[in-house]
Amino acid sequence: MKAEIISIGTELLLGEITDTNASYLASQLPLLGIDLLWVTQVGDNLGRLKECLERAWGRSDIVITTGGLGPTEDDLTHEAIAAIFNEEPRVDPDLERNLREFFNRRKFVMPENNLKQAMLIPSARAIPNPRGSAPGWWIEKKRRGGKPQFLIAMPGPPAEMQRMWEKEVFANLRKLVQTDIIISRTIKTLTDAESRVSEKLAPLLSSINPSIGIYAKPDGIHLRITAKAASSDEARAMISRHEDKVRSLIGDIIWGYDDETLEAIIGKLLSEKGLALATMESCTGGLLASTITDVPGSSNYFKGGFVTYTNEAKIANGVDPELISRHGAVSPQVAANMARAARERLSADIGIGITGVAGPAEMEGKPAGTVFIAIDNGKELKLIEGRYPPLRHQVKRRAVYHALYELRKMLLLIS
Repeated sequence: MKAEIISIGTELLLGEITDTNASYLASQLPLLGIDLLWVTQVGDNLGRLKECLERAWGRSDIVITTGGLGPTEDDLTHEAIAAIFNEEPRVDPDLERNLREFFNRRKFVMPENNLKQAMLIPSARAIPNPRGSAPGWWIEKKRRGGKPQFLIAMPGPPAEMQRMWEKEVFANLRKLVQTDIIISRTIKTLTDAESRVSEKLAPLLSSINPSIGIYAKPDGIHLRITAKAASSDEARAMISRHEDKVRSLIGDIIWGYDDETLEAIIGKLLSEKGLALATMESCTGGLLASTITDVPGSSNYFKGGFVTYTNEAKIANGVDPELISRHGAVSPQVAANMARAARERLSADIGIGITGVAGPAEMEGKPAGTVFIAIDNGKELKLIEGRYPPLRHQVKRRAVYHALYELRKMLLLIS
């Protein structure tokens, strides 16, 4: 079946918010064996919204809209859907009662303009939305030959939309849609270029089912293996066989799968081994400590971190000024001294030091993108030199994930 997503809201076109709803739904539709062929963004304009809906209804089996179900004058999704079906929306008594109870439970008087959220057209049934005041609409019609066609309108706030999809829409579509199952598996690697991974995987890239996609992400290069089969078990078996081939070609750079993150993997390894970590950062400005503490429970293994952005700050926190004078602040020697100082000052088992040139200008004769990372566990010192694209935010993020990747490799060798 062919699906289309229409994301509604002028704020999307102005770049004020990112369309996370469309990307979320795009990841969900393959689980139902549904092919997503179009994604459209349209502003809060009745004429243009009707045009988008008419075009989508004419070419797609499933049309999903997000946004435009609010109570204000520029929330026009109900009106546009009613117009393309030539039906009159009316207030549904049950929806009105539920809506007034929603406001009463929160001890608010319901504004009368919210009453438009209790409207339905004859072709639509309401989709419950316990997280908000706007129910969705589910419309199902039959084309010639009896093939079903669906229009599903959901609210714009991601928390409301995702709950509605997971608890209401997904299960109903699964019952109605009789297609092959599409399942994906993501393999996460850390390397310096998509082309390098593509070259190593060349023998597998011509495969159509399963297929492999290669994507550059902030935490490395991701590979998505996608298989289509009559059952989920068959699709998973196809992916497993392909995954074994991938591992045989690039197993040394794989660090995780699917929803795993490097910071969570590091946290698990540190916890399992009873080890504590401390950091000292210069060019990354605290991003390493921030990333580590994105994981719940990180206080069990992360002692803390120093952001020593100047030479004075480095010296004040235990870095030898003679090393800075002799080798420069951006040097493997200073990175090693930072790692040791962080470990000793916070009584940790492992210290990480990062120093470099975030850019855009060079520093100490070193070009932007030059970074030195040191990992010190008291017995072993690992030094890493990074050369990243000279874009400030990329240098910081690449350095952080490179440090975590190398820490993972060290932890795997500690018994």
